[in-house]
Amino acid sequence: MTADLETSSTEKRTGWRAFRTGLARRPTLNLAYRIGVAVAGVAVLAVGILAIPYPGPGWAIVFAGLGILATEFAWARRILGWLRSKYQQGMAWYSARSPVVRVFAAFATAALVVATLWALGTFGIVGSWIGVEWEWLRSPLQR
Repeated sequence: MTADLETSSTEKRTGWRAFRTGLARRPTLNLAYRIGVAVAGVAVLAVGILAIPYPGPGWAIVFAGLGILATEFAWARRILGWLRSKYQQGMAWYSARSPVVRVFAAFATAALVVATLWALGTFGIVGSWIGVEWEWLRSPLQR
């Protein structure tokens, strides 16, 4: 029965495995593919890291970026496993806290989001759309 489940190296590969095997036989194409995966994975990972403090799928984007990198790089697979474990531990710790701590964490996160949006000039841009040109809405980086 186990022989039925195992695939031999002489068995013809199809689909994605055939594509990767074909690329692996061509060193230049394989290198170009791995560079492409690295660029795409790092770009998605960077967007995810920037999105973590904001409402929405920040952590999901981080895991997606690491997942893209893990398709080609063993170090990314190890980091993905470690990070997934730490995330689950952190969420278990957070869920075990009292409602007061959770409300405080929500307000701290909201304050971080507001401060970041202000520093990036978002309030000044939106204010200019509706005709509000108050000086304090402008980012300190734009003064």
